Formats: sequence, C-alpha cells, structure tokens
Amino acid sequence: MVAYPFRLPAGIPGTVHRIEAATIEPQETDPTAPPTAYGVPVKVVSGRMQPLAAGDAVGVIYGINVRDFPGVASQDPLGTSTPPVRGGMSVLKRGYINVLLAGATAAVKGGTVYVRVAAPATGKPIGGFEAAADGTNTVALPANSYFMGPADAFGNTEIAYNI
Repeated sequence: MVAYPFRLPAGIPGTVHRIEAATIEPQETDPTAPPTAYGVPVKVVSGRMQPLAAGDAVGVIYGINVRDFPGVASQDPLGTSTPPVRGGMSVLKRGYINVLLAGATAAVKGGTVYVRVAAPATGKPIGGFEAAADGTNTVALPANSYFMGPADAFGNTEIAYNI
C-alpha cells in the first residue's frame, strides 16, 4: 500500500474533474496540425481543432483538449500519452480540468491562469498554462477561469475553466 504523507497527486493533464459540472463537445482534429498533448488550449481553424500558435490572442481559444476515457489504445510509454493525429477529439468548453503548470511561479487557489502565446522557452511552451504574466508573451484567461490550488510534485494542477 502506498502512503501519501503530504499530498495526493493532483491528476493527469487533460482529465476532467467534477464531470457533472462539465460541458464537453465532440470535435474533429486537424490532421495537418494536431494537438500533441492533452490538457492544452485548442482553437478552430477551418472547422477543425488545432493547438495554439505563436501570436494567437486569448479570443481564439475554443476550449481545452480532453483526455477521453475510454479512448483509443496507445503504445506510448507509461506516464505519457499522445492524442490521435486524426479523427475525433473532445474539447472542454466549461468545467474543471487537470493541466500541466509551466513556468517557475507556483499556482495559488483562485489565481489568474495565463497561457503562453509568444517567446517559447524550456518549460514554457506555446499553449502552456502559467501562474504569472510575462508581458505580451502570455494572455490571461477570462476572469471566470482560475487555479484551484498549487501544483503537485509533477507540475499537475487543476483549473476551473469558463465557470
């Protein structure tokens, strides 16, 4: 039996929490530019879902890529998972979801959620969620989105999105 002396893991990026409060839509992945991770913001381009690109504004965010369960089997190593590059995907429009926290600033309960849209760097990818503004390199999600608490030892944290 595993003992957790301090805190349980926060979860897995892309996993929806409090499913009864979630609004999730089925969408189609753009095979020319598919999201490469779960729990990242996505946008609509020609009717299909793509990850954010450098220079995107907060207004293009359509939702957050959801890890489906049950879903398509994957041959990825334990602890990783890559979304399918074509076909259907699920997008969270409203609800609570686990994401990977990028950047060095710790998330705090009720804190503003920022998304990187420029100047990617190690540990700060385009589309990554951060807990601190970085000038024009990040955009704040609307006021009805916020962190639900600090990240765990692996950088996973929960956000309330569009609540």
